Amino acid sequence: MSKLKYILPKKSARDSQGHVSVRHQGGRVKRFLRDIDFKRDKKDIPAKVVEIEYDPNRNARIALLNYEDGEKRYILAPFGLKEGAKIVASEKASIEPGNSLPLSKIIPGTPVHNLEITPGKGGQMVKSAGSAAVIQGTEGKFTLIKLPSGEIRRFSENTWGTVGQVRNM
Repeated sequence: MSKLKYILPKKSARDSQGHVSVRHQGGRVKRFLRDIDFKRDKKDIPAKVVEIEYDPNRNARIALLNYEDGEKRYILAPFGLKEGAKIVASEKASIEPGNSLPLSKIIPGTPVHNLEITPGKGGQMVKSAGSAAVIQGTEGKFTLIKLPSGEIRRFSENTWGTVGQVRNM
């Protein structure tokens, strides 16, 4: 099991020898980097939301999950996700906030976040606080999604997304 939190090193504008290369860059509160699970690769294993946490390195809230096999992971917390809720990444999952599904299995009009661009690579789009993309429909082997920018983009039906809008409070 890997660590979920580790110290985020601050370079403080120093070069490889440790000399100050840019002035006025020192000092700040020590921050811990939380390892967020953007892949959601534990398929068909239910997880319980232990708590919703603040992360100083991002503008979105994160949720600590405890899987039934004992592993713990962080994910981006969507609106409507409460402590004690059960979520799952599965092709047969229900359309509820926090569940991760293939885009072809999500009904049109549903807000989604943490979208994969390439199947299996993990979430790369729509991860900022308050953002959500909306499923528009299907077109052959593609799913049409309206991104927060207003662009309608085609994604492969095999890529995954997480249901809900990213939480920011």
